[in-house]
Formats: sequence, C-alpha cells, structure tokens
Amino acid sequence: MSFSAADHTFMARALQLAQRGLFSTTPNPRVGCVIVRDGGVIGEGWHEKAGLPHAEIGALQAIVGAGALCVPGIPLRGQATARGATAYVTLEPCSHFGRTPPCADALIEAGLARVVVAMQDPNPMVAGQGMAKLAAAGIDVASGLLAAEAKELNIGFVSRMTRGRPWLRLKVAASLDGKTALNNGVSQWITGAEARRDAHAWRARSCAVLTGIGTVRDDNPRLTVRDVQTARQPLKVVIDSRLETPLDAAVLEGGNVLIAAAQEDAGRAAALRARGAEIVLLPNAQGKVDLAGLLLELGRRGVNEVLAEAGTRLNGSLLRENCVDELLIYQAPILLGDAARGMFGLAELTDLAGARHLKIIERRVVGADFRIRARFA
Repeated sequence: MSFSAADHTFMARALQLAQRGLFSTTPNPRVGCVIVRDGGVIGEGWHEKAGLPHAEIGALQAIVGAGALCVPGIPLRGQATARGATAYVTLEPCSHFGRTPPCADALIEAGLARVVVAMQDPNPMVAGQGMAKLAAAGIDVASGLLAAEAKELNIGFVSRMTRGRPWLRLKVAASLDGKTALNNGVSQWITGAEARRDAHAWRARSCAVLTGIGTVRDDNPRLTVRDVQTARQPLKVVIDSRLETPLDAAVLEGGNVLIAAAQEDAGRAAALRARGAEIVLLPNAQGKVDLAGLLLELGRRGVNEVLAEAGTRLNGSLLRENCVDELLIYQAPILLGDAARGMFGLAELTDLAGARHLKIIERRVVGADFRIRARFA
C-alpha cells in the first residue's frame, strides 16, 4: 500500500505521542493518535493509563480545544470537526467493551473519512475486527504505515498477546573483559552514574523487575525506579526456591513483591507474607523454580515487559531455558581480570558450532560506558 510523505509525518507524530505512555500504560499498549483535516492537525491524543480514555478518544476530545495545541513543524487547524477528517493511529482501534467503550465506534460516530493504522492489534479480542468495523461503516482504512516502529514500541504487549508471556530483557553491567563482579562479590559500581540512570529508565518502562535470591543476599537491591520520574513502580519479582529471602531485605520495603518458590515452607512463607510479599509455588522437576512457568504466570497477570537484573547463575539459567528475548549490556572501560565473575553461567563449549549467535540492534555511548542491545539471531 502506498503512503504519502504527509502520511508518514502524521504517523511519526502519533508514535511520538504514544511514547508519552512509555512508563504508565501497562498492562495496556502504548498508543498515539493524530486527527488531520485539510492538511493540518485538529486533535491529538495518547493513552496515558489503563482505565483512562484511549488515544483516539483523547484526540477527538482535543478537537474542541484545538487552538491550544502546539505541534512543532506541523500545521494546525483550529475550530474544526472530525467529520471528513483522517485519523492516524499507532494501533488498530479496539472493537470491544473493556474498561472503556470501543474506539472504532467513536471514530465512526465522529464521521471520520479515513483511518490510517500502523499495525493490527495482536489482542485476539480485536485482531482485525476494529479495522473491519471501520471499513463496514464506509471509512477508508489503510494499515502497515511504520508498523515496525509501532511493534517495537509495544514489543512486550505483542509478546504477551501472541505467546502468553512477557518480553524479557536481561540487563548486565560488566567490565570490558566481560566481568560483573570481583571474585569476592563486590560489584558496586562497575558502570558510571549516567549508565545507571539509563538503566533506571529501562526499569521504569518494565512491568516487572526480576532478580534471584543470590543477588538479594549479595547486593540487597531495592529494585525500584529512582533516577527517572515515574508515577508507577514495577512489580518486584524474586526467584527464591527455598524462601530464603531475609525479612529485612530492601526488596521487601513497600510491598509490591512476588516471590517465586519451588519448596513449601509454611513458617517462612507466613513471615514473608507478613512483610507484604506474595508467594507463588512453581517447582520444576529439579526442585528449582520453573522459569518458563513463571513467565507464563506473569503473562496471566498482565505483565508485558520484564527486566531481569540477576547474577551469573540465574542469568545462565534464563538463557539455557530460552527465557531471554533481548540482552541489555552496559560495558565499562575497565578490566577486572580472569578471577572476577562472568556475565553468564553457561556450560563449556568444545565446538564453536554450539555458540548462540546474536544480532546487535543498538550500540550507544552512555556517559563513559557503552550500551549494547542484542537479540538472538
């Protein structure tokens, strides 16, 4: 399907708007909408939080006060109506009743002439039905414009809707020689303040931050977002097979903690619940936590993105059990030596044919450090 330069401009603006919900929309997707008439924007909207109006409704509501909008580089038409206009939406308008009424119905009632959609909604409750409803009402519907960008913005939502599990990023802070801690366990701080602040932004966009009991004991992390502004804290998830989390662990402060265990211990469980933790038993055949089962459980709870910040052993387990979708690696320009701890506890290879290949999707300098994002090829 052919799209004009103006179509690209307005959809790019809709994606910018969708970004505003990066830290807040979970479990819903991040969506932006721009309504255009006679070549100028008459309304904009984005989804801010579950239960609040969707992007399309926000854009329609903004038309009344369009004169107050300021869109740099894009012409604005005030005092207009949506009738005969074009809407650019980053995700297919919903067609069902959830916490809010169907957006497809609202666009039809507003008299839109054309709706351009970046990508189809992967939610089985929508999955093309929203666009079909618009087309049946006589609206010209086009889709696929900047679809890759729209999918990337909601990669966790897409994962949960298509696989039943969240998208898991494994974050590692390491030296240039691939070490994450000294042999005695000291690891604070390998990377600089800018890299740590950047990592907090990845925490903020995640629905859950996951770690293991080893990291809880060694580093006593809080797993909260502190270095960027956000109104929502992610769920804190601790993999603790034998319920050994200390009752004074920082991760328990403020609640919002899920402990995944493999063995029943009524006394320890009661004490941890008294500290505000929720406990779920997910044993595998080896008496450890079923990591794949945990991801499915998080998916059932509406978790779209998980940021794993763990130690060498759990990192290796997540990789071995194919739970990792993306690596987020910060490398500092320092050397820690052979005796220091590595990034992943993986078995020795005797043949390079057994190596797992990755595709680097981003390289960036963050302060004095490097940030690398990679996905399995």
